Amino acid sequence: MAIPSKRLDVPDLVAIRRALISVSDKSGIVDFARELVARNIEILSTGGTARVLVDAGLPVIDISSLTGFPEIMDGRVKTLHPAIHGGLLAVRADPAHQQALDDHAIRPIDLLVIDLYPFETVRASQSDPQTIVENIDIGGPAMIRAGAKNHAYVTVLTDPADYASLLAELDKQNMQISLVTRQNMAAKAYRRTAAYDAAIAAWFADEMEMTGKKGEQDAPCDLPRHLTLGGTRASVMRYGENPHQAAALYLTGSKRKGAANARLVQGKPLSYNNLNDADAAFELASEFDPKNGPVCAIIKHANPCGVAGGATLEEAYRKALACDPVSAYGGIIAMNTQLDGEAARAMKEVFTEVIIAPCLSEDAMALIGSKKNLRLLVTDGMPDPGAPGLAIRTIAGGFLAQSRDNGRLSDRDVTTVTRRAPTDKELMDLLFAFRVAKHVKSNAIVYVRGGATVGIGAGQMSRVDASRIAAQKALDVARAAGHDKPATIGSVVASDAFFPFADGLLAAIAAGATAVIQPGGSMRDEEVIAAADEAGIAMVFTGMRHFRH
Repeated sequence: MAIPSKRLDVPDLVAIRRALISVSDKSGIVDFARELVARNIEILSTGGTARVLVDAGLPVIDISSLTGFPEIMDGRVKTLHPAIHGGLLAVRADPAHQQALDDHAIRPIDLLVIDLYPFETVRASQSDPQTIVENIDIGGPAMIRAGAKNHAYVTVLTDPADYASLLAELDKQNMQISLVTRQNMAAKAYRRTAAYDAAIAAWFADEMEMTGKKGEQDAPCDLPRHLTLGGTRASVMRYGENPHQAAALYLTGSKRKGAANARLVQGKPLSYNNLNDADAAFELASEFDPKNGPVCAIIKHANPCGVAGGATLEEAYRKALACDPVSAYGGIIAMNTQLDGEAARAMKEVFTEVIIAPCLSEDAMALIGSKKNLRLLVTDGMPDPGAPGLAIRTIAGGFLAQSRDNGRLSDRDVTTVTRRAPTDKELMDLLFAFRVAKHVKSNAIVYVRGGATVGIGAGQMSRVDASRIAAQKALDVARAAGHDKPATIGSVVASDAFFPFADGLLAAIAAGATAVIQPGGSMRDEEVIAAADEAGIAMVFTGMRHFRH
């Protein structure tokens, strides 16, 4: 049942006479507090913040002297006191509230300048659970919520970027703050606490996942009744996918290596599309264990246009580029191993928007440095392709959430369904192709030969069209190179989902494929298997689908 409220007028302008300052991030706080003192605003403060302000020669009333109670339990308890929360929550126009203030000698607090313990930063840099837990703020969120709830009378500042604008408004409006500003600051404050709580909830979920102690109430999958999403804006892009769309990057505090957390060591700021494509490229490269050799992936518009392994990274890159050199122009390059000088020299030959690598050599940095507009990202590691996580997409009125597609297969997970089994070489290529198909927009068809893609059909409404387009692109590449036959002859082919009819398979056979990997499960599987047997090719079923919309 809702709590009834009294009908009280909310003032448009509220004077600032008394401020409480409690911040973990001390940057700019001394100068800001000095400006408040110069405007005859009384300053209350806590522990470390109070010491910094006193050392700067500013008059400060310590919270402990106000509450009559010292900080205890290593600072866990210091502001959770009626003298503080009464000053923040009192409705000034309510006689009963005013009487309570008088009875208990509590003075109102007009301005709350506060941030939170750096939980997100500590979570990203620390693995020690005790240290992380100690950085879960309690008093800070409580004060923020109290002040923001009472925004009719209290201004809450949670971002140093707002210090200057608040001072300007005080000077413009005779030491008063408008209701519009107080509302805006309250909304910003609640967004901050919401993101903070979301980061904490996400950490607990990760801890339970790592220790295998998932809550029974969330079984059989990690889709809780209340899903928290939160992040801190790290950068604002010039625009989104298109110039009329606004865009920004938000970080959640996750430790997962990738484009969002990478270091930009060279080049212009990244765009929305750069980050989206770099993420797609690096996640694809992570599918391949570097212990088995270098793999390079080239991405355009979030779809692979070439993926290959090699004895060296340079060889892997050149084989990936050979799949579709036209589409690779202006693309994104990712790899699963160190970017070395030889590979960097080869990559310089083609215009590329972004290169993303787990690490790089000094000579590679020097070579890439001559391409001033080429963006170079270093992630300091590879993500685990088998790690759990959530994939989220907005829809009108809400969002869809699903566990990320971390499904992976080995040669023990496939079943031969044709009279002919694949050779060992074909099986290696089939597994390679299926891993790539997982990262191609559905309907997806991927041809592979010798550990390299030779034809990719992506995002088609018809699977037979995806087969034909991939084959035609391979033929176009061959003719451009002066060859009569496409590289799909003698290749294997992967389909991200089952062939609903034999026509898609027949198109692949016509392109020269000798073996097929697909999930199976169609009503017409027997028809498709019969077509494969008639052509004398091998086919294996995975029982796992990789739709990617």
